Amino acid sequence: MARCSRPEPMDTRTIERQSILNARHRELGSALDGELWNRMALPWRYRTDPHEEVIATRTRAALYDVSALNIIHVRGPDAQDVLNRLVCIDVARLMPGSARLGAEVDEEGALTDDIMLMRDSPDAFRVSHGSGGTPAALATLASGKRVTIEPDRDVHVLSLQGPASLRLLAPHCPAPLAELGYMNHLSTTLFGFAVVIGRGGYSGERGYEIYCASRDAVRIWDTILQIGAPAGVVAASWSALELTRVEAALLFYPFDMPEGDTTPWELNMHWAVDLDKTADYIGKKAVLRLRGRERFRQAGLAVEHTDAVPAGSEIFIGRDKVGLVTSSSYSSFLMQSLAMVHLAPSATHLGTRVSVRSEGIERPATVVRTPFYDPLRLRTHPEGRGR
Repeated sequence: MARCSRPEPMDTRTIERQSILNARHRELGSALDGELWNRMALPWRYRTDPHEEVIATRTRAALYDVSALNIIHVRGPDAQDVLNRLVCIDVARLMPGSARLGAEVDEEGALTDDIMLMRDSPDAFRVSHGSGGTPAALATLASGKRVTIEPDRDVHVLSLQGPASLRLLAPHCPAPLAELGYMNHLSTTLFGFAVVIGRGGYSGERGYEIYCASRDAVRIWDTILQIGAPAGVVAASWSALELTRVEAALLFYPFDMPEGDTTPWELNMHWAVDLDKTADYIGKKAVLRLRGRERFRQAGLAVEHTDAVPAGSEIFIGRDKVGLVTSSSYSSFLMQSLAMVHLAPSATHLGTRVSVRSEGIERPATVVRTPFYDPLRLRTHPEGRGR
C-alpha cells in the first residue's frame, strides 16, 4: 500500500464531475469510491503497487488522469486587467504560449488557492486552479468588465510524466516538443487529435500535460499506453502522484497551508510574488507588509521511521514545540520516511535534529534539503538551459 499521509479527507460532497476515463480506471482496478477532489471521483488505487508506479515515473514514464483540475477560460479586452487584480504576479509580463504559478491571497495576505495562469493570446487566458476561492474572486473582479468567465467542463487533462515522455510523444506530434520550454504550451495535434500540450506536471520529472476534448480522451489515453508498453510505460494512480509530489516537495492547497492564514513568504514562495508589480491586486498591502514577519518556514524532514508519520504531527526540540507536519510519505524509491513541515525559522537550519510526536510516540528526525528528490530540479528544467 502507498504510504502517504494527508491532514484530513478531501472533499466528500456529492460528485458533480466525472472523468470520461472512469471505465479505464475501473479496468485497472480502481473502485472510484474513495475521497473526492473538486467534486470528482479519483483513481486513488489501481491493482498495481503505487511504489512500482513511482519507479515507472522516475525511470521510464507513467500516465496520470488529472482531469479533476479546474480549468476556467478568461477572455476579453479586460482579461489581463481582471487577472492582474487576482494574483501577486504581473500578468502583463506573461507572453502568449507561456504559463506561470502566482500567489493568490485574500485581503489579509493569506493564500486562498493553488493557481496557474496560461496565456493563449493577448486577450485569452486559461486559469487552472484547485479547491480554493478562485471562482468567487473572479466573478467579483469581472463585474462590469469586458470579460467572460467560463469554466471548461469538457476538457480532460492527461499527464505523461517521466524521462521517456518526450521520446514517446514527439514522433506523433507535428509541433517541436523538444523545443518547448518548461511552463510553456502550444496548440497542436497528437495522434491526429486537436490538443494543447503544456510542459510541466506534479511529479518532479520531465513531463507533458495534454489538454483534450472529452470525446478524444479515451483514444489518446489508450494510444499512449499502447505505444508506450514496449518501453514499460504504465498508467499511474493518484496515490503514486501523491508519492511523487511529496518526494519533489510540491505544495498542495490547502493541505500544506493548514493554519488558514498562511502567507507566501512562510512557504518560500517568493517566486510567486512580483515585488515590483505596480498594479493593485487583492491583498497587496497586506502581503507586502507581512514579508519578513514569517511565523514559520516550509522545510523538510528525514524521519527515522519505516512508515509515513501522520500529517498534523507536532515537532519538538526538547520540550519546545517548533512546528508541525503538513504532508508526508514513506518513499520506497528513496528508502526514507519524508515529511513536509512548517518549522520555526530558528529550527530550519540543515542538520537540525528534532523529534516528531504523534499518538504518544516520538520519532527522531533531521532537517534536510528539499526537494527530497532532485534538489536542483534538473529533471524538470535543467539549470540555465530552459529545456
